[in-house]
Amino acid sequence: MKQRKIGHGSVGEIGLGCMGMSFAYSGGTEEESLSVLNQSLDYGCNFWDTADMYGAGNNELLLAKVLKTRRQDVFLATKFANVYDRSLSSHQDLVAQNVPYFVDGTPEYVRKCVDKSLERLGVDHIDLYYQHRIDPRVPVEETFGAMAELVAAGKVKYLGISEAKEETVRRAHAVHPLTAVQSELSLWTQDFLHDVVLACKELGITFVPYSPLGRGFLTGEIKTFEDLAPDDWRRNNPRFQGENFDLNLRIVDAVKKVADRHSAKPGQIALAWVLSLGDHIIPIPGTKRLKYLAENLAASEIALTAEDLKELSAIEPPTGLRYPELAMALVAG
Repeated sequence: MKQRKIGHGSVGEIGLGCMGMSFAYSGGTEEESLSVLNQSLDYGCNFWDTADMYGAGNNELLLAKVLKTRRQDVFLATKFANVYDRSLSSHQDLVAQNVPYFVDGTPEYVRKCVDKSLERLGVDHIDLYYQHRIDPRVPVEETFGAMAELVAAGKVKYLGISEAKEETVRRAHAVHPLTAVQSELSLWTQDFLHDVVLACKELGITFVPYSPLGRGFLTGEIKTFEDLAPDDWRRNNPRFQGENFDLNLRIVDAVKKVADRHSAKPGQIALAWVLSLGDHIIPIPGTKRLKYLAENLAASEIALTAEDLKELSAIEPPTGLRYPELAMALVAG
């Protein structure tokens, strides 16, 4: 696996998003997820991404089973701020109102969450700790002031922020240097391409695209809405619903044309395109299947031509919001 810089070191240029092993997507077993985690390290894919909200802490507990013996092999990232354990939140007014989904960026919540994550993960420090979403009630300077204390205490090595607009990234970076900014980026989500991604390059920050395969849509494996299991989160995603689904198949068709020229899978081309955007970019496709892990990591060997890049960059944006409206209100804070 080729390497890319992050912090004061480097990791494999394609990381592993672990969310789907415990949250949002159907299928899979713990046994196979553990096999994927171990195999990823054998391949040199050593940048793992989780969060305290994935399965209400269960994803961190899953990773702990491998970290117990292979901690030194992993660059470990986790996140806080999306409230799943309401007893920990400082925003008790929102708890009392039974607001279904909210973010807590208070210093008190930061301190509680990091200790809970360390306990679940079974580690003495977290390599990269992200604010998962921006709390509109708390200045980002206050949140990152508390996060900087975690670095000083040795609980966290590096700091990151997720789904933040350029201004917010710069404000957080001014409090404590950011190592990474994580946001959705793919051939069907390019909201941050012309501002945040460029700002990260300027500031020496790694940009970490999640869902670089368009939540699996760009693989071409999902051909109809009915291919999604009844409890699959994507059934609630506007881009997968109704007429939007059919209209967005044109994006997959365009990617397939390039894939055929390389005797590759569409998903591999989608990943190769993300990698081509800059060497400060490390995508983290998620999977809980050994087959797809190997396919994803093989994208590192694909060299797209100027013609390929021109063709892929000309693809029209998808139809539909990238999240349901409630969740969209909390992105790019």
